Amino acid sequence: MTTTPKAPISWDEYFMLQAMMASFRSKDPSTKVGSVLVDENNHQISMGYNGFIAGIDESQIPWTKDLEQGLVNTKYGYVVHAEANAILHSPRAIEGSRCYVTLFPCNECAKLIASKKVKEVVYLSDKHQDKEHTIVAKKIFDLSGINYRSMTVTPNLLEELQGHLKALLHDVQFGGKL
Repeated sequence: MTTTPKAPISWDEYFMLQAMMASFRSKDPSTKVGSVLVDENNHQISMGYNGFIAGIDESQIPWTKDLEQGLVNTKYGYVVHAEANAILHSPRAIEGSRCYVTLFPCNECAKLIASKKVKEVVYLSDKHQDKEHTIVAKKIFDLSGINYRSMTVTPNLLEELQGHLKALLHDVQFGGKL
Protein backbone atom coordinates (compact mmCIF):
# COMPACT_ATOMS: atom_id res chain seq x y z
CA MET A 1 0.00 0.00 0.00
CA THR A 2 1.43 3.39 -1.00
CA THR A 3 0.72 6.68 0.69
CA THR A 4 0.51 10.03 -0.98
CA PRO A 5 3.07 12.47 0.42
CA LYS A 6 1.55 15.49 2.16
CA ALA A 7 2.99 18.99 1.91
CA PRO A 8 4.40 20.05 5.27
CA ILE A 9 2.65 23.44 5.08
CA SER A 10 -0.74 24.65 3.85
CA TRP A 11 -1.27 27.06 0.96
CA ASP A 12 -2.13 29.79 3.48
CA GLU A 13 1.12 29.19 5.34
CA TYR A 14 3.09 29.06 2.09
CA PHE A 15 1.79 32.38 0.78
CA MET A 16 1.93 34.14 4.15
CA LEU A 17 5.58 33.09 4.43
CA GLN A 18 6.10 34.66 0.99
CA ALA A 19 4.42 37.87 2.19
CA MET A 20 6.68 37.82 5.24
CA MET A 21 9.72 37.39 3.00
CA ALA A 22 8.57 40.30 0.82
CA SER A 23 8.36 42.48 3.95
CA PHE A 24 12.11 41.98 4.45
CA ARG A 25 12.68 44.26 1.42
CA SER A 26 11.04 47.20 3.19
CA LYS A 27 13.41 49.87 4.49
CA ASP A 28 10.79 51.27 6.85
CA PRO A 29 12.42 51.24 10.30
CA SER A 30 9.11 50.87 12.16
CA THR A 31 6.67 48.82 10.06
CA LYS A 32 7.68 46.29 7.44
CA VAL A 33 4.75 44.96 5.41
CA GLY A 34 4.64 42.40 2.62
CA SER A 35 1.81 41.32 0.34
CA VAL A 36 1.27 38.51 -2.16
CA LEU A 37 -1.54 38.17 -4.71
CA VAL A 38 -2.57 34.61 -5.59
CA ASP A 39 -4.99 33.30 -8.21
CA GLU A 40 -7.66 30.61 -7.81
CA ASN A 41 -5.13 27.91 -8.81
CA ASN A 42 -2.72 28.89 -6.02
CA HIS A 43 -0.30 30.52 -8.43
CA GLN A 44 1.41 33.68 -7.31
CA ILE A 45 0.47 36.68 -9.45
CA SER A 46 2.45 39.46 -7.80
CA MET A 47 4.07 40.59 -4.57
CA GLY A 48 4.94 43.90 -2.98
CA TYR A 49 6.30 45.57 0.13
CA ASN A 50 5.96 49.01 1.62
CA GLY A 51 8.54 51.47 0.40
CA PHE A 52 9.13 54.83 -1.18
CA ILE A 53 8.07 55.59 -4.73
CA ALA A 54 10.29 53.71 -7.18
CA GLY A 55 13.04 55.77 -8.76
CA ILE A 56 13.07 58.76 -6.41
CA ASP A 57 16.08 59.89 -4.40
CA GLU A 58 15.24 58.23 -1.08
CA SER A 59 17.86 60.25 0.77
CA GLN A 60 15.58 63.29 0.33
CA ILE A 61 12.63 61.63 2.12
CA PRO A 62 12.27 61.23 5.90
CA TRP A 63 11.17 57.98 7.56
CA THR A 64 9.66 59.85 10.51
CA LYS A 65 6.11 59.08 11.68
CA ASP A 66 5.48 62.31 13.64
CA LEU A 67 2.41 63.80 11.95
CA GLU A 68 2.92 67.04 13.87
CA GLN A 69 5.74 67.69 11.37
CA GLY A 70 3.21 67.67 8.54
CA LEU A 71 2.73 65.31 5.61
CA VAL A 72 5.66 66.84 3.69
CA ASN A 73 8.08 65.93 6.48
CA THR A 74 6.90 62.38 7.23
CA LYS A 75 7.01 59.03 5.47
CA TYR A 76 3.23 59.02 4.99
CA GLY A 77 3.32 61.34 2.01
CA TYR A 78 5.75 59.15 0.06
CA VAL A 79 5.39 55.48 1.03
CA VAL A 80 3.55 53.11 -1.31
CA HIS A 81 1.95 50.32 0.70
CA ALA A 82 2.68 46.64 0.08
CA GLU A 83 -0.80 45.89 -1.28
CA ALA A 84 -0.66 48.86 -3.66
CA ASN A 85 2.79 47.79 -4.88
CA ALA A 86 1.56 44.23 -5.50
CA ILE A 87 -1.39 45.60 -7.49
CA LEU A 88 0.75 48.11 -9.42
CA HIS A 89 3.28 45.47 -10.42
CA SER A 90 0.82 42.72 -11.31
CA PRO A 91 1.47 41.43 -14.82
CA ARG A 92 -2.19 40.46 -15.28
CA ALA A 93 -5.69 40.95 -13.95
CA ILE A 94 -6.19 40.10 -10.29
CA GLU A 95 -9.97 39.77 -10.20
CA GLY A 96 -10.98 36.82 -8.01
CA SER A 97 -7.55 36.58 -6.39
CA ARG A 98 -6.55 36.31 -2.73
CA CYS A 99 -4.36 38.91 -1.08
CA TYR A 100 -2.01 37.71 1.64
CA VAL A 101 -0.71 40.62 3.69
CA THR A 102 1.27 40.83 6.92
CA LEU A 103 -0.72 43.85 8.22
CA PHE A 104 -4.45 44.48 7.72
CA PRO A 105 -4.89 46.93 4.80
CA CYS A 106 -5.66 50.61 5.35
CA ASN A 107 -8.68 52.25 3.75
CA GLU A 108 -6.66 53.47 0.76
CA CYS A 109 -5.42 49.96 -0.04
CA ALA A 110 -8.90 48.57 0.65
CA LYS A 111 -10.24 50.87 -2.08
CA LEU A 112 -7.70 49.47 -4.55
CA ILE A 113 -8.36 45.87 -3.50
CA ALA A 114 -12.12 46.33 -3.85
CA SER A 115 -11.81 48.16 -7.18
CA LYS A 116 -9.73 45.29 -8.58
CA LYS A 117 -12.33 42.78 -7.30
CA VAL A 118 -9.99 40.74 -5.12
CA LYS A 119 -12.18 38.12 -3.43
CA GLU A 120 -10.35 37.57 -0.14
CA VAL A 121 -7.78 39.17 2.15
CA VAL A 122 -5.77 36.97 4.52
CA TYR A 123 -3.84 38.98 7.08
CA LEU A 124 -1.36 38.26 9.84
CA SER A 125 -1.65 41.32 12.11
CA ASP A 126 -4.53 43.69 12.84
CA LYS A 127 -2.64 45.89 15.28
CA HIS A 128 -4.49 49.00 14.06
CA GLN A 129 -7.96 47.47 14.41
CA ASP A 130 -9.26 50.41 16.47
CA LYS A 131 -7.94 53.07 14.09
CA GLU A 132 -10.31 54.81 11.73
CA HIS A 133 -8.45 53.73 8.57
CA THR A 134 -8.88 50.05 9.53
CA ILE A 135 -12.54 50.46 10.48
CA VAL A 136 -13.19 52.11 7.10
CA ALA A 137 -11.21 49.37 5.31
CA LYS A 138 -13.38 46.67 6.92
CA LYS A 139 -16.52 48.56 5.93
CA ILE A 140 -15.24 48.77 2.33
CA PHE A 141 -14.60 45.02 2.32
CA ASP A 142 -18.01 44.28 3.87
CA LEU A 143 -19.82 46.49 1.33
CA SER A 144 -17.84 44.94 -1.53
CA GLY A 145 -18.41 41.35 -0.41
CA ILE A 146 -14.70 40.76 0.15
CA ASN A 147 -13.97 38.09 2.74
CA TYR A 148 -11.17 38.87 5.20
CA ARG A 149 -9.72 36.55 7.77
CA SER A 150 -6.78 36.44 10.11
CA MET A 151 -4.13 33.80 10.03
CA THR A 152 -1.87 32.66 12.81
CA VAL A 153 1.67 31.50 12.23
CA THR A 154 2.09 28.59 14.60
CA PRO A 155 5.28 27.76 16.50
CA ASN A 156 5.24 24.42 14.64
CA LEU A 157 5.43 26.25 11.30
CA LEU A 158 8.35 28.34 12.51
CA GLU A 159 10.13 25.22 13.76
CA GLU A 160 9.54 23.49 10.40
CA LEU A 161 10.89 26.55 8.58
CA GLN A 162 13.92 26.80 10.81
CA GLY A 163 14.73 23.10 10.36
CA HIS A 164 14.26 23.34 6.61
CA LEU A 165 16.50 26.41 6.31
CA LYS A 166 19.20 24.79 8.45
CA ALA A 167 19.12 21.69 6.23
CA LEU A 168 19.34 23.83 3.07
CA LEU A 169 22.28 25.81 4.42
CA HIS A 170 23.99 22.61 5.54
CA ASP A 171 23.62 21.19 2.02
CA VAL A 172 25.07 24.36 0.52
CA GLN A 173 28.00 24.44 2.94
CA PHE A 174 28.80 20.74 3.01
CA GLY A 175 27.35 19.39 -0.23
CA GLY A 176 24.90 17.20 1.71
CA LYS A 177 27.78 15.32 3.42
CA LEU A 178 28.02 15.01 7.18
